Amino acid sequence: MPVNLRGRSFLTLKDFTSEEIRYLLDLSRDLKAKKRAGIKGELLHRKNIVLIFDKASTRTRCAFETAAWDEGGNATFLTNSQMGKKESVEDTAKVLGRMYDGIQYRGFSQQLVEDLAKHSGVPVWNGLTDMDHPTQILADLLTIEEEVHKPLGKVKMVYCGDARNNMGNALMIGSAKMGLHFVALAPKELWPNEALTAEMRKVAEGTGGRIEFFSIDKVDEALKGADVLYTDVWVSMGEEAKFEERIKQLRAYSVTMDFLKKTGNPDAIFLHCLPAFHDTETEVGKDIEKKYGLRNMEVEDAVFRSRHSKVFDEAENRLHTIKAVMVATIGDL
Repeated sequence: MPVNLRGRSFLTLKDFTSEEIRYLLDLSRDLKAKKRAGIKGELLHRKNIVLIFDKASTRTRCAFETAAWDEGGNATFLTNSQMGKKESVEDTAKVLGRMYDGIQYRGFSQQLVEDLAKHSGVPVWNGLTDMDHPTQILADLLTIEEEVHKPLGKVKMVYCGDARNNMGNALMIGSAKMGLHFVALAPKELWPNEALTAEMRKVAEGTGGRIEFFSIDKVDEALKGADVLYTDVWVSMGEEAKFEERIKQLRAYSVTMDFLKKTGNPDAIFLHCLPAFHDTETEVGKDIEKKYGLRNMEVEDAVFRSRHSKVFDEAENRLHTIKAVMVATIGDL
């Protein structure tokens, strides 16, 4: 049967079947080709969306705004609302649902984005929470298909670093749904939540996927045959006091050219959701170098700037996949 996602919220890929995710990826590819051909879109004509940000953003905000405008929609960037201060999430959701066709939320609480969806009456899209980052995973999957040239079910992806954060969770979910071989290379105390892991392993049984965890003592086994090396920052937003702790835990897990060699795959690609601490050209980077003597953290500059790195293709794909989510859920298809 044809896939119809109209009116659906996009809170986590756990809510979507493999066929529905495939539909979104195919739609993303079509919309990307349309934009590159310079074809003006009207699939979101007269649609109004509101973007609520409790966490800073570059790619998520720009992707949602540009995607809406590309297809004739309008976007309101909202950072100074009364939500949670003088007005409840429920009341705010009911107000915004009467004014807008869709709501994006980027912040801390997964429960908050679920409450917005429960009470607003319109589709709500998760731009990032502490638990999940589903729009990022769509961009990652599209990039892997474009750059690895294998069916997703034949791809081995190794995530290096803090695997119990939102990216570790979200990549495991997306991999299980689409049948990838997902490996987390991380200290045991930073492996994903056991309940989520058990749930995703059950999903993977039905899709042909595989989920494995390794610590640094088995780095060769973890990296062997990988098509994709992925990492994220060691300290998530809101955890800035933990830099010293994370550096001690994760210094050995930094993605290096040696890691790429250990894959045995000359065509392995490197992905990162960005921003990345690969040099000292940021305030944080300079501070880390001064305090700890590190010129990079989760990925070395040589990898980030190498031919293996597809991070900016990945960043562009945030636009096309987010556009697909909005078009599929509120657009005039």
